[in-house]
Amino acid sequence: MSFAEKVKLVRNELKLSQEDLARELGVSFATINRWENGSYNPSRLAKKAFEDYCEKRTINFSEENN
Repeated sequence: MSFAEKVKLVRNELKLSQEDLARELGVSFATINRWENGSYNPSRLAKKAFEDYCEKRTINFSEENN
């Protein structure tokens, strides 16, 4: 599962808009939009923040990963 797919899945699962997720992660709406479209890869720090966010909400991707 790509990072873009993960962002979209989390957002849909939590029923958040891109703007809401951006606010919760402390990034801009445009950043979330670029992540979801796959046009921008997050920095290592941003990726870690996203993973920590998912962990706090008990969202686990290990089963989806190949």
